[in-house]
Amino acid sequence: MANKKGSALLMVWTEVPADKEEDYNAWYNEEHIGERLAIPGFLSAARYESDSPGAPKHLAMYELENIGVMTSEAYLSVRANPSEWTKRCSPDLIATTYIRNTYDQIFPAEVEEGTAQSGMAPVLQIGRMTVPPELDAEWNEWYNSVYVPNYMKVPGCIRGRRYRTVVGEPAYSTVYELEHPDVSKTDEWLRQRAIDPRNERWQDTMEHAVGSPGVWVKTFEL
Repeated sequence: MANKKGSALLMVWTEVPADKEEDYNAWYNEEHIGERLAIPGFLSAARYESDSPGAPKHLAMYELENIGVMTSEAYLSVRANPSEWTKRCSPDLIATTYIRNTYDQIFPAEVEEGTAQSGMAPVLQIGRMTVPPELDAEWNEWYNSVYVPNYMKVPGCIRGRRYRTVVGEPAYSTVYELEHPDVSKTDEWLRQRAIDPRNERWQDTMEHAVGSPGVWVKTFEL
């Protein structure tokens, strides 16, 4: 069975003008995602809409075999030869908000077999953050050994993965896959937020991007 997840992600957040949204959504669902999934190394993809105030409305998430896919000849050739529909609807042309980041997985250290075979989650909670460079190693050790594992104990949390940003900013992203959009509002999730005495220090140290953390609900998948 072909893998559905790899060790890298491409994520694109957008806001588009209301008068262009119908055409934009049709382009994404009927042409763009299928075009990308035909490229070797693009394993699966889905579109999501924000369930969080202040976060960009649209999110497209692509699971990649590895980060090298983004510099492959096949991918660069497709990008260099856009269709007429792409020329009209590409977010770098029409979006009022356009964030396009690529990520390389840092936690877990390897893509686990169960993860590799799993489909796109119904809901995502995504945090985009950075910390002062001198605290980077200690912060990452806490995040990997304490923070994510504790949230993964919460009912409805499918898994958590962490990434270092390759293209874009800020430096890190955390992606929780959730069964429904209220998982991170439950008492158990909130309990885990403060369950370890180290958490408060590191929560205060992290600098989040605007709209982070945010929750997105799946709207389309091929």
